Amino acid sequence: MSGRLEVRVTPADVGKRVSLRSMTDPGDTGAHLTDTVGVLTSWTAGVVCVTRKNGVAVRIPQERLVAGKVVPPAPARRRDLPAASFTELTRVAARGWPPVESEPLGEWTLRASGGFTRRANSVLALGEPGLPLDAALEHVTAWYARRALPAYVQVGTGAEGADELLAAALAERGWVREVSAEVRIAGLAPVLDAAEEAGSEVAVRLDRAPGAAWLGRYQRSGEPGPEVLRVLGGGPSVWFATVPGAPAGAARPAAIGRCVVDGRWAGFAAVEVNPDRRRQGLAHAVMAALARQALAEGASAGYLQVEHDNAAALGLYTRLGFAPHHTYHHYRAPRG
Repeated sequence: MSGRLEVRVTPADVGKRVSLRSMTDPGDTGAHLTDTVGVLTSWTAGVVCVTRKNGVAVRIPQERLVAGKVVPPAPARRRDLPAASFTELTRVAARGWPPVESEPLGEWTLRASGGFTRRANSVLALGEPGLPLDAALEHVTAWYARRALPAYVQVGTGAEGADELLAAALAERGWVREVSAEVRIAGLAPVLDAAEEAGSEVAVRLDRAPGAAWLGRYQRSGEPGPEVLRVLGGGPSVWFATVPGAPAGAARPAAIGRCVVDGRWAGFAAVEVNPDRRRQGLAHAVMAALARQALAEGASAGYLQVEHDNAAALGLYTRLGFAPHHTYHHYRAPRG
């Protein structure tokens, strides 16, 4: 009979993208049907685990499955967005925020920078670690312990080539997902057009290094130590944008931003505005100045990383044309 509901997914499909329909727990209100789409990350002891694009793992008792099938990868991105693989973009972003210290573990990279940001103090898990997973995690935990740092592993989800299986394996071992962030991409010329249209006509100064005033506005650190300066200043071609404060000579700038140019890519970060000067087009002006400089150096595409709970930044970048590419998560080792 055409259209009949069937479960056409088996444990042999672990690692594939699937669409499942299941019955919810009856509870007090009665059961109803729900759909789950994502990567099938495990099927053990009668429980099916699917990891969604945002990294959330959904566990479904096998007996509640009503229908299921393997589905093709997510549809192609909009044509006006730059083509980018998960691996390429992840490596570019890592070069744009380089750690003070790094060490390979198979195809993984262990990174440390005195605790300044999780991105610079976590394992970049691309490929295989060259050891069984439990042995690799034991090595990772010991490596960070010797530096008096918590052990984090950065894992991507939601794109072809991302590692939902590793995310699920970490969660099963008690590693805690602390922070999730979207990686967004856009064509650089459209970003400049949108930023110029919405931006304020203010002077934006570009420098090769962050001065004391820039650092005074930056919210990621208090008194910046050498690790902070090395991470911020690292990357192929780095620029720091500053909108001076008012009145002239004010200790802290009205707005700041950072951009690193790496071939065709321009990575934007640290766009911050004085709370008293928000909604005046200053963030757009900063983005316009940085995008203009990146275009002059030959870049054609932009990327940025923004945490899921940063509504203001997500709104700004959506207006500038940045669209989600994938999500990454930082998993922390179990305490104790």
